[in-house]
Amino acid sequence: MNKIKLLLFIGLLSLILSVNAQPYVTKYKWSKDGNSYFTINKNEIEEVSLPEQTMKIIVSTKELTPADSLKPLVLEDFNISNDGNKILIYTNSKKVWRYHTRGDYWIYDITSKKLSQLGKGLPIASLMFAKFSPDGYKIAYSSKHNMYVEDIASHKITQLTTNGSDRMINGTFDWVYEEEFGARDGFRWSPDSKKIAFWQVDARNIRNFLMIDNTDSIYSFVKPVEYPVVGQVPSAVKIGVANISSKKITWMKIPGDSREHYLPRMEWADDNSIVAQQLDRKQQNSILYLANSTTGIAKSFYKESNHTWVDIKSRWHDDNPMGWDWIENGKAFLWVTEKDGWRHIYRVDRTGKEKLVTNGPYDILDMIAVNEKEGYVYFLASPDNATQQYLYRTKLDGSGKAERLSPMDEEGTHNYDISPNGNYAEHSFSNANTFPIKDWVMLPSNKIIGQKPIIRSIPKDAPHVKYIHITTDEGVTMDASVTMPTNFDSTKKYPVVFYVYTEPAACTVKDSWGNGRDFLYDGDMQADGYIYISIDSRGTPSPKGTAWRHSIYKKVGILNIQDQYEAAKKVMQWPFVDTSRVAVWGWSGGGSTTLNLLFQHGDVYKTGISIAPVANQLTYDNVYEERYMGLITDADNTYKKASPITYASGLKGNLLLMQGSGDDNVHYQNSEMVINALIKYNKLFTFMEFPNRTHAISEGEGTREFLSNLYTTYLKEHCPPGAR
Repeated sequence: MNKIKLLLFIGLLSLILSVNAQPYVTKYKWSKDGNSYFTINKNEIEEVSLPEQTMKIIVSTKELTPADSLKPLVLEDFNISNDGNKILIYTNSKKVWRYHTRGDYWIYDITSKKLSQLGKGLPIASLMFAKFSPDGYKIAYSSKHNMYVEDIASHKITQLTTNGSDRMINGTFDWVYEEEFGARDGFRWSPDSKKIAFWQVDARNIRNFLMIDNTDSIYSFVKPVEYPVVGQVPSAVKIGVANISSKKITWMKIPGDSREHYLPRMEWADDNSIVAQQLDRKQQNSILYLANSTTGIAKSFYKESNHTWVDIKSRWHDDNPMGWDWIENGKAFLWVTEKDGWRHIYRVDRTGKEKLVTNGPYDILDMIAVNEKEGYVYFLASPDNATQQYLYRTKLDGSGKAERLSPMDEEGTHNYDISPNGNYAEHSFSNANTFPIKDWVMLPSNKIIGQKPIIRSIPKDAPHVKYIHITTDEGVTMDASVTMPTNFDSTKKYPVVFYVYTEPAACTVKDSWGNGRDFLYDGDMQADGYIYISIDSRGTPSPKGTAWRHSIYKKVGILNIQDQYEAAKKVMQWPFVDTSRVAVWGWSGGGSTTLNLLFQHGDVYKTGISIAPVANQLTYDNVYEERYMGLITDADNTYKKASPITYASGLKGNLLLMQGSGDDNVHYQNSEMVINALIKYNKLFTFMEFPNRTHAISEGEGTREFLSNLYTTYLKEHCPPGAR
């Protein structure tokens, strides 16, 4: 595989994994004391001791072979009981929407060396989010939207809920909670193993969106997706606590109309109470409640408001809303808010009293570990460069300044998975011009333990990604990545390709491996003679303060389009840019941006390639749209003004529109709506449907190769490469 194909492969792989990977699954699990970790290697479970990194097999392939089978179970994930004697094995997984979150679970007893399956009598591959009780005697799981508890010794199964259906969902979530809140695992064991708290989603009033499958049988059939579009009243969601012995369910009496608020987070506070977060429908008011698990009585103790929106944990913790960061034996916890203009960590106690822990004009990017014994909280941040990421720590009591722990000579993006005792971490590092490096380190020194990582060098003739600032005439300064053509000659003129996303869900300008290079281009884009640029405009989740991120409220499709256009005009002033050859492309929200730019600003953008765009914002889900755009009943709503379809009559250049007809996220109707508008205005364009493919357009033999080929061929034809 040559270097360019390698770049393409890595880019495609990262995109595919971001859509189809199982959430929260890591390739290893920390031991309770943090001095070792467990990992899957060659379909066996190994324990690796630190710092020596000595290895021993805990469960062999032979031990993973059921008595009535000649083949071992294929390990996809595992968990270990608190006492370390039993291992919960996940296998035969199936995809639910975009993640493999249902499958079969087995128990392996290390002492007796007995392997047994859970959920016998329930449908194959129907179990979801199985987990040990804290005392290690039982397993709870969801199956077909009902909750079950199974005794490990006897395998007696107790059904806790009986009303589960595709619209009455117990112990997991509907489509929109998964997509927009990162909520999938919908139940929690109490610390004393006597109760289970779970979410119940009543989606009976949510309409189905109907997708038609024309390829999997001779007669087409309908695939209904329960999908609440913007403006539709949310599903009613409540939290119940089931007593395991009596099977009695007590519903938490959280105030308010359950159809007009969201409950994105819930965890146990102690043996008899839970803590839950409630957001109002516009997601501008967050209230934390402590609820008595026996009486259901809930009392608020901490409130936060914002005239735009309030982010939840999944927005600053890798799309994972699980867990509550308790400290001081449950008397207080760590909480993240943007209330002072920056995303900071606060200590909050059960009365709502708060104290700032991180202090200064910077955002945390992620809170990743707490070491109470040493009195530190570890977090990721980059105070001086919004495109980068480093590990910091600061005192839990808020005293002192943040201390950078990542090596000073490694500029770029660092990630850490820190052991429970805070002594060790798996560390990864890369930048746009450095291959990813992984090693094991001791903290806080960041000293490498065990074998040093293999450092691979990019070939000398590989294009170098540069990071620059672009300031518009309005005084807005934006980060941009720029990759110049190989053998660049400043006396000649080159075509420019802009890669865009520009919405609140993601940044495109990051100093990490794979950034600044076109993962969809088939070939060597820089050798062919293209300038490749991406710009993070206002509203992207850059660590530049609350005002930067929230400036896009009610302006998604407006402010970001203005910023991109104004920045592009600055690029057009570069003397080596051929203004007759300017292309823009993007996927999903980037596809929407592409349409808006092409339809409204044909003076700059001559060619656009739009993949799976939201052409009409009224078609997208209520949680996302109402968070960033407000309600459609608001007198000042801007949904029409922000939607690309409004400007279809303005198309002047070349447009390639692509989408999968099986897209359950951005529905295929978006393409059909914009096609109708373009026909109405007699605007010629090119369209490619990918039959029955999802939002990732990754399913089916040859799909990725074809997509890359079509993209590259169209770009070369309508925005020819090379110097002139």
